[in-house]
Amino acid sequence: MMMSDHAPLKMRSWLFAPGDSEKKMAKAAGSNADIAIFDLEDAVSTEEKPTARRMVLEFLDSQPEDRSRLWVRVNPLDGPHTLADLAAIMPGRPGGIMLPKVYGRPDVETMDHYLSAFEAAHGIAAGSTKLIVLVTETAAALFTTGDYKGAPRVVALTWGAEDLAASIGANSNRNPDGSYAFTYELARSLTLLGAATAGVLAIETIQGDFRDLVGLKARAEKVRRDGYRGMLAIHPAQVDVINAAFDPTADEIAEAQEIVDIFAASPGVGAIGYKGGMLDRPYLARAQTLLALAGRG
Repeated sequence: MMMSDHAPLKMRSWLFAPGDSEKKMAKAAGSNADIAIFDLEDAVSTEEKPTARRMVLEFLDSQPEDRSRLWVRVNPLDGPHTLADLAAIMPGRPGGIMLPKVYGRPDVETMDHYLSAFEAAHGIAAGSTKLIVLVTETAAALFTTGDYKGAPRVVALTWGAEDLAASIGANSNRNPDGSYAFTYELARSLTLLGAATAGVLAIETIQGDFRDLVGLKARAEKVRRDGYRGMLAIHPAQVDVINAAFDPTADEIAEAQEIVDIFAASPGVGAIGYKGGMLDRPYLARAQTLLALAGRG
């Protein structure tokens, strides 16, 4: 029996859980996270990967029919584990795959071919297994962040700083004050620009200190203002903070609706007075985007 396409999902919070821990996978799946990601890569040692694959499949099989919010991070294509990961977990029909350490669009196209074969083999609707792509974990990938427009299956781009630091031989990815150094802020910006070019979601990387919820709130709200639409999480305590940060506030919604209404009342006008200033069409576009984000568009 072929699966039907999944309904659109919110994708504000993406919570990782190690694929070799049934307890943590259950906690992630039962959380308020929009997406739960069962990790077969960094969270699982090489020796434990076969066990983790089996555990992820068993967990997927134990879940309700709609598994669209249950995703799996597989191992990168430049290693020996990716096909074994997919062969093990695709019978469980995950909603999507996180592809790490890409070098560029050809990696996505290779993954599309693999997924197409596994979908056909397991009676899964063609193209229904979506992709989020980690586009900054290798130095080469930063030069290709604008190449994903029309890339098959891709619904989101995200970035990472730790593997990038290792890729370029850096001792640290932080400034003395704890902020990201220039190269990593560049990676964040290129991810945002690449996602906008591709017409997909930009998803912010993790905050490692899961106890600092005040700092998480400030960071999530800041990147949402910049254009990011969600954030990766490593602990359930982060989820509600992230969800709230990426939902527009009542005041933002009210102001956006007011701007849309003002322009609607004066069709064809390029600029219009508002609160002592002037608004032009880019302000209208931003207001419409915010309303769409809030489900009002």
